[in-house]
Formats: sequence, structure tokens, C-alpha cells
Amino acid sequence: NQPRKLEYYDRRGALLKTQSFEKYKLYKGKYWRPLLQKMVNHQTGKSTELHFGPYQFGNGLRDRDFVKGALERLG
Repeated sequence: NQPRKLEYYDRRGALLKTQSFEKYKLYKGKYWRPLLQKMVNHQTGKSTELHFGPYQFGNGLRDRDFVKGALERLG
């Protein structure tokens, strides 16, 4: 599954932001991940680009490493 675009609307139903996902790359033969995400705020005219990668899989992290207590200990 490769989502390409998400649209966000304000409470009045007007288009607020659009998030796009681009430059997908296949990792380990089964994980598609975008290398670029863009967010455009249509009401302010501002935008943000996030560049990702390279992604790493099988790095030994577990679900319990991401619970609030474990993350607080890292800070």
C-alpha cells in the first residue's frame, strides 16, 4: 500500500492542508516507504518538506521499546 496524498479539512469543510508522499523505495522486498513527504497549508500558503531514509528494518527494537516509560528513560 502506497498512499500518495492525504487531505485535511477545517471545521467549516474548507481544504486546510494536503500531505503528499513521494519517491517510494522498496526495502527488503516487501516494505514500500516514501523518501519525501510534503505538507502544504492552503490557508497560509506555507509548506514543509521532510526527507527520509535510508530506513532500517530488523534493528532489534521491539514494540515495548516505544511505550511511554521506555521513551522517558531515554530522555
